Amino acid sequence: MQAHELKATLAPFKKSAETATLEGMRAVLSQLLSADAAVRMCHPFGTLSGPEAMFETCYTPLLSAMPDLERRDMIVMAGTTPEGQDWVGTMGNYMGTFTAPFLDIPPTGHLAHMRYHEFFRLVDGHVVEVQAIWDIPELMMQACAWPMAPQLGGFLCTPAPMSGDGLRIEGDGAKAQQHVVDMLTDLCKHPADPDPQIMNLEAYWHPRFNWYGPSGIGTGRGISGFRNWHQIPFLRAMPDRKLDAMGDLLSHWVGEGEYVCETGWPNMRLTLSHDGWMGIAPAGKEVLLRSLDFWRLEEGLIRENWVLVDLLDLYSQVGVEVLDRMREFNKARAVTAIHVPDGMS
Repeated sequence: MQAHELKATLAPFKKSAETATLEGMRAVLSQLLSADAAVRMCHPFGTLSGPEAMFETCYTPLLSAMPDLERRDMIVMAGTTPEGQDWVGTMGNYMGTFTAPFLDIPPTGHLAHMRYHEFFRLVDGHVVEVQAIWDIPELMMQACAWPMAPQLGGFLCTPAPMSGDGLRIEGDGAKAQQHVVDMLTDLCKHPADPDPQIMNLEAYWHPRFNWYGPSGIGTGRGISGFRNWHQIPFLRAMPDRKLDAMGDLLSHWVGEGEYVCETGWPNMRLTLSHDGWMGIAPAGKEVLLRSLDFWRLEEGLIRENWVLVDLLDLYSQVGVEVLDRMREFNKARAVTAIHVPDGMS
C-alpha cells in the first residue's frame, strides 16, 4: 500500500480519538484492529490481544481519569519497511482535564498532557500489531508524584515539528533514512573508542538540534545538551550498549520525506554495570530497552529527534516497580477524584 493509503486506514481512529468517548473508542478499535492483533503496550499494560483488551486495559482507565480526553497527533508517517511490512508511526499528546486517578497517579484538576509514540502494522486494511509507549512518568511529574531521581534534562510539553508539516509528510525518505542510520553507526563507535570525536556528530546534527527525551531523562538542546543531559550518564552506566544493527534485535524503519521513524520491541541490549543513569544503582544485569523514535531533517542535518523509552519497564527489569513506589510516595495524599466547579455559582 502507498503511504497515503496506510494513513487513511487510521483516519477513523484518529478522528474518533480527537474527541474521545468510551462508546466511540470501543467501536473504532473494533473496526481497526484484527480480532487477534498483538497489542504491545508499555509497562504496566504489557502485551494484549485484540481490540477489546486494548480498550478495557488502556483506554477505559484513561478516559475515566480524563473524561474530556483528546488525542492530538503532531507527526503521522507511513511506509513499507525493508522487510516488506507496512507501518504507520504517530507521535502526539493525549490531553484532558485530569480529574480522577490514572494508575493511582493523583489527579491535578487541570489540563494534563501525556506524550505517545504509537506504531501500527497493517495487513489487508487492518492493524495486526501495535507497538506503543505512553509517557506515564510525564503525568506523574505534573502531579508532583514522580518518586524516582529528578531528571537532568528540561521538562516541557513536547512540541510539534518546528517546520509545521508533521501531518503533511510525503515523498521519498530513503536519503533521510540513510542519514539517520549512518549517524547511529558512527554514534556506536563510542565508547569502544573513548574519543567522543569518533561519533562525528557535527556531520549529522544541526547546530540548534533538539532532542526530546522521555520524562525521567528530559530534553536537551544541541549536541552539548544531548551529551550532558542524556548520553554521558547513559553510556557511563551502560558502556556496552548495542542497537539493533549491532546484534540480533529487530527494528522497523520507515523514511518519508524529511522524516524517519523507528520502532523496536525491544531494540537495545545493555548491561547496567556502572552508576550514573537516572540514579539507578549498578545492578550488573543485562536489560532490554524499547525505544520508539522520530527524526526530522533540515538542510541535510537532523534538526529534531523525538525519543520515548519504556522507562517503567526498564526499572521493572532491575526489580524496581515505579508505580508501587509512587503509591508509597503518595500515602499521605488523598488520591481520589476531583470535582472542578463549573464557575457559574
